[in-house]
Amino acid sequence: MRRNRNAKIIATLGPASSSAEQIESLFVAGADVFRLNFSHGSHADHAARIEAIRALEAKLQRPIAILADLQGPKLRVGDFVGGRVRIERGAEFRLDMAPEDGTERRAHLPHPEVFQALHPDSELLLDDGRIRLRVVQCGGDFAETRVEVGGELSNHKGVNVPNVMLPLSPLTAKDRADLEFAVAHGADWIALSFVQRPGDVIEARRLISAHVGSRVRILSKLEKPSAIDHLEEIIELSDAVMVARGDLGVECPPETVPILQKRILHACRRTGRPVVVATQMLDSMIHAPAPTRAEASDVATAIYDGADAVMLSAETAAGDFPTEAVTMMNRIITRVEQDPHYAVIAAASRLDPDPTTRDAISAAARQVAHTINAAAIVAFTSSGSTTLRVARERPDQPILSVTADIEVARQLALVWGAHSIMAKDVRSFSEMVQKAVAVAQSEGFASPGDRVVIAAGVPFGLSGTTNMLRVAEIDPPAPLT
Repeated sequence: MRRNRNAKIIATLGPASSSAEQIESLFVAGADVFRLNFSHGSHADHAARIEAIRALEAKLQRPIAILADLQGPKLRVGDFVGGRVRIERGAEFRLDMAPEDGTERRAHLPHPEVFQALHPDSELLLDDGRIRLRVVQCGGDFAETRVEVGGELSNHKGVNVPNVMLPLSPLTAKDRADLEFAVAHGADWIALSFVQRPGDVIEARRLISAHVGSRVRILSKLEKPSAIDHLEEIIELSDAVMVARGDLGVECPPETVPILQKRILHACRRTGRPVVVATQMLDSMIHAPAPTRAEASDVATAIYDGADAVMLSAETAAGDFPTEAVTMMNRIITRVEQDPHYAVIAAASRLDPDPTTRDAISAAARQVAHTINAAAIVAFTSSGSTTLRVARERPDQPILSVTADIEVARQLALVWGAHSIMAKDVRSFSEMVQKAVAVAQSEGFASPGDRVVIAAGVPFGLSGTTNMLRVAEIDPPAPLT
């Protein structure tokens, strides 16, 4: 199951992709990570999908990552008389805590945190920004607004409050229960929604740490403009980051989203954190067998910019062509990475290594592999650190990540260029070289006469000690006598 590309594909599971056969079809087509969206489905649904993924992993002998995406606090209006109303531009419209069904003049908003954060001239966006309100007057339990953009509004539509830091934890009671379930059932990554500030990541880390022995990693979803104000701190506290362009595109002007995407990608590359680009990447393939040219270009741009992974949401969860969507994304990524201009961009965007031994060794591994035209870089890792640092360098060669820890192998399925291989820890230099040569050949990355570059840490098996570089040549077969 060797991939002929470096960037990874995340596929969301849902009604269109829940059976074991459908999940295998998505993996064979190119999915590297499966996302479980806890905004939908029961724990029983997710447990069945996890079981199917792990059975597929055992069948194909390839580590597969599971990303549990928490819903986060969703701000929504209440019910309306008759289920829907129409509010007109220029009209006065009230939001309050009264439980009565809404009308064309008011709506129930059961979120006191919103009222606490509002001030006159604040903007409120309803139904993904289709309706825009401007606050005229507000208090602890109400907001009088004027309708700037009207339209039809129905039950339970979402509310966004741009440019306002809401006094909300990203983890609701439901999220805490879902996190407990995900950790207990072996999820590899937790996607944290509605991150606004560094403390949100710290809170999630504390809850995960309460599970003795748990090493689940945190992927912070950047979907609030307020998170951009704390971008470097959030990236530093996270294990990976997602550019969640859906909500980000509601609260930011559309023309700023591509700029923010590039800024986030660059910041993650600088720190060596994996970064995912998500939302509406092949949106038309929910109901069509092929994407628009603009969507293909959008995916390609994320790859040219250095994303570790790109994500499919409704395309695979509820679409009519889930396998075709993964196949198409695989084709786009592969074609981009074969473009000579892609290598030029990668070289131009390469950053100077940090002044540490592990970064110097990782940078040297890339340079040596490039100079001698090695077949692969073999990274021995116990925590994933060595592989992450090598991946940060975006080498020309594939990265074979050798680890004895299945959890690490799965987590690295999200990381650019990493092809994880399970093997027992080595105990000596000679054993390390023998194993590197053996796995490079057995996995189809090298042949007799090729050379591989090996990066590892001594003492062997100790996390965070990348301090050794070695070149090994694969001996040609002995001549017949």
